[in-house]
Amino acid sequence: MSDATTPQEKTLTRQQLVERLNDDLSREYQAIIAYVVYSQVLKGAEYMNIAGELQKHAGEELGHALIISKHIDYLGGMPTVAPKAVVQSDDAREMLRADLNNEADTIREYRARVAQCEALGEYAIAEDIREILRDEQEHLVDLATALGENPPDVNRR
Repeated sequence: MSDATTPQEKTLTRQQLVERLNDDLSREYQAIIAYVVYSQVLKGAEYMNIAGELQKHAGEELGHALIISKHIDYLGGMPTVAPKAVVQSDDAREMLRADLNNEADTIREYRARVAQCEALGEYAIAEDIREILRDEQEHLVDLATALGENPPDVNRR
């Protein structure tokens, strides 16, 4: 076991992992809904490229939801059906900012989940989450670029 795991991660139960994965699944549903809606309602020439990317992101988030659901079932849990709340706005920058913040939170949570899975010996789940993290980081960069800024430091809240 790595020294990087915290005492909480060392004592995590399979049921607690299921609960955290269900929270992750709710975030994936949130992202799917947001990306579907935002990709269709963003207006203006400056947002055409990101609107296309958001459409692509929606499909990737659906793939993530399927992977997380599979692992919840494997661990003996029932996948949730409830998404986290989606920010609705008429302002394109506010929509993109909400997505950026959600992606940063998702990255933080998935980083923790990798360590928690490994502490339980669930290395295959950890590897799948690492692959999801690659997509989430790409989404973060795409959103920050659309907003004309550097990606946020996801090591800080």
